[in-house]
Amino acid sequence: MRQRLPEFLKRPIIDTDTTKNVRKILKQNCLNTVCENARCPNKNECYTKNTATFLIMGNVCTRNCKYCNISCQKPEPLNPEEPKNIAKAVKDLGLRYCVITSVTRDDLPDGGAEHFSNCISEIKNLTPNVKIEILTPDFKGKKESLDIIINSNPDVFNHNIETVKEVFKTARPQGNYQTSLNVLKYIKQNSKITTKSGLMIGLGETLDQIQRTFDDLKNSGCDILTVGQYIQPSKNHLPVLKYYNPDEYEILKKMAKDTGFKNFQIGPLVRSSYNAFEISGL
Repeated sequence: MRQRLPEFLKRPIIDTDTTKNVRKILKQNCLNTVCENARCPNKNECYTKNTATFLIMGNVCTRNCKYCNISCQKPEPLNPEEPKNIAKAVKDLGLRYCVITSVTRDDLPDGGAEHFSNCISEIKNLTPNVKIEILTPDFKGKKESLDIIINSNPDVFNHNIETVKEVFKTARPQGNYQTSLNVLKYIKQNSKITTKSGLMIGLGETLDQIQRTFDDLKNSGCDILTVGQYIQPSKNHLPVLKYYNPDEYEILKKMAKDTGFKNFQIGPLVRSSYNAFEISGL
């Protein structure tokens, strides 16, 4: 039986002129957002701040992670106009900081790295003062793809570890824990780009396992850490095994600080791109 969602995890529905305008701009530019596709609990709050996390390369994924609400199907070809549309939306929304993420595209030779690069270039051409954070898949750890990302020079590179090593294969059967760490390490060792990663909790992990994950991320050169509660999107996804209470988040914050993280955001509704600008240090 599914556990009831605690009251502190519930968010009110917010619908204002600002949220309507964000949706209008996204629709006009034929853009997807992870806010809608992944059913993010913070989307209305973010829309009121005139921000959204752009989801590029379609809204279906080539991997079938057991926690994610994005469907796994055969993807459509890339839209060559998408980078320009993203840049226009960034300008129309008046963003100072934008976050771009994507579905995983294992069908593409470079995993979509060049498409990320094109998006970054178009944004910089149209709004050169905007800071850019990208949240990418692992590109199967291909150095050629990671080099494309490095050369595009985003301000923040985010790749989520998602969960502890002991739960990883259950949650991400087509991913690899060490590959994700290696991706972060490669970016850090070969660039001056700020690196970031995050994980969900509530999938059966222990505090010791969380601590080891913090250590692994820090040793891989990760600068920014996010931790939030896993919320089951539907009965077909992994069940929540534990809802952490507010006091336990204080313990996790102390663990992160003691591990050496200076920039972190840890809380029940924290997601990897939530308040991204505020914790970027930029």
